[in-house]
Amino acid sequence: MKTQRLLFVAIPLIWIGCAVSCSTSDKNKKAAVPVPVGIAAPAPISAPAQAIQREMRRSESEAKLSAPMLTALREVAAPPSPPNTENYQHKEESPIKITAKEPVSTFSIDVDTGAYANVRRFLKQGQLPPKDAVRIEELINYFPYANTSKKGEHPFGVQTEVAPAPWNPDHQLLRIRIQALEAQAATLPASNLVFLVDVSGSMESPDKLPLVKNTLKMLTKKLRAQDRISLVVYAGRTQVELEPTPGNQHDKILAAIDRLQAGGSTAGESAMKLAYQMARRSYIPNGINRILMATDGDFNVGLSNIDQLKDMVAAERKTGISLTSLGFGQGNYNEYLMEQLADIGNGNYAYIDSADEGRKVLIEEMASTFNTVAADVKVQIEFNPALIAEYRLIGYENRILNEEDFNNDKIDAGEIGAGKTVTAIYELIPVGKATAIDPHRYEATKTVTTESKNELGFLRIRYKKPGADQSTLLEEPLLASNSKTSIDQTSADFRFAASVAGFGLSLRDSKYLGDYDANKLVALAKSGFGEDEGGYRAEFVRLVQIANELETKKPN
Repeated sequence: MKTQRLLFVAIPLIWIGCAVSCSTSDKNKKAAVPVPVGIAAPAPISAPAQAIQREMRRSESEAKLSAPMLTALREVAAPPSPPNTENYQHKEESPIKITAKEPVSTFSIDVDTGAYANVRRFLKQGQLPPKDAVRIEELINYFPYANTSKKGEHPFGVQTEVAPAPWNPDHQLLRIRIQALEAQAATLPASNLVFLVDVSGSMESPDKLPLVKNTLKMLTKKLRAQDRISLVVYAGRTQVELEPTPGNQHDKILAAIDRLQAGGSTAGESAMKLAYQMARRSYIPNGINRILMATDGDFNVGLSNIDQLKDMVAAERKTGISLTSLGFGQGNYNEYLMEQLADIGNGNYAYIDSADEGRKVLIEEMASTFNTVAADVKVQIEFNPALIAEYRLIGYENRILNEEDFNNDKIDAGEIGAGKTVTAIYELIPVGKATAIDPHRYEATKTVTTESKNELGFLRIRYKKPGADQSTLLEEPLLASNSKTSIDQTSADFRFAASVAGFGLSLRDSKYLGDYDANKLVALAKSGFGEDEGGYRAEFVRLVQIANELETKKPN
């Protein structure tokens, strides 16, 4: 009986070996099917592998094979995992600057939040994110902060706070906070929105097109009669799925969204051209004219050069049509392209990893996502070398501008939407404290004037009002007398933002964080919880704890 069982198993395996060798000539007769570059296509299951799978199912049910044999057969039969082709832009961490040599720091604001949601996706799946996926300014600006803006001559308010750095009490943290005036969704200008949806084969998984559809459906239910909606889809070809339609025709818009199905390759060039064409066709003067591109960024047919794509978007933004990019999925996600196109397109970039995140971006933050109140916003600080020996901007590595760019109104910068808060944090080393760079022997001594004794630096902000060509200047001194002597004296928002900055430094393995560990980051974050509407800050603490557990399990 035992011999019969062995023969019963061996015969199919011998046939399989024959099938592998015999099928070679048949394969050569078939034309090769090209796999589009950039798509992690599922590997085809060969006839021999299918035979093994059938034998496994039969043998498992009859308990004919041992556990080791079943394991070996599974390894042979299973198709290889698709390669991970996710793409992130590499930027070196911002270095320390010597104030006596480079007293001026200039950068463009950043209202994107995609990096935080993407980092969260990695951590919830039990992985530490790639360092290049961690943009600290996007982590900080993901969270809502207390509303303290008051109406004045500018469309936003500015606040600054200075206190000892939690990871180095000899250093200071300077938090600059820009908050645009709040606007209710009901008072938003009429919106001309073009949904540009990737329906290529790479969008088939549940975290891609199905999530895109659910997200757009949530937004659709908030649209009004004065709004206009178009839907452009693209795969191997592009087409208009929905002509410009009044926003209150919800059933018609929802039906068009329901019709979307994934399949084919990704014709990115023609899709974007058609979307801009539809946006121009329904253009609303003094309204919101915006394309919402939902994709995994895997453009593999047509125009795929990032610089060419950016040139196209830059040319179109001059017509008053902005671009928001909504990223979905994993494995082949091109985050570099998504983030760059939104920056160039005078829009914003978000990563949607769940229905909750889709609601946050397009429903809860609708005004700040769509309604721009200040364009080309640039920040410049001139630090006082009499009080500040060295400084470092935390994050914003891909937003740094030249000093001369600040006064040049032709240089593009970030936009800020209604109610949005933008935070930037500098780490400062006061004069008299140990510096990272030794002082130079022949460096000229800086004269301390009466005026400069109480100024850490001078803050300047340039911005354009919507539709304006010339910028407006806002400026104010940063007074040393306003500095706190202890971080406990700061606002809850200051402490929480400092904790998020520290977490970002930790994920990037920054040398500037020292031995400040996860337990201290959690304690600092909890001290800054405040009301925590939406529970975002509590979720952040859980992510810090997950990252710490993953870090401790890493092999040495």
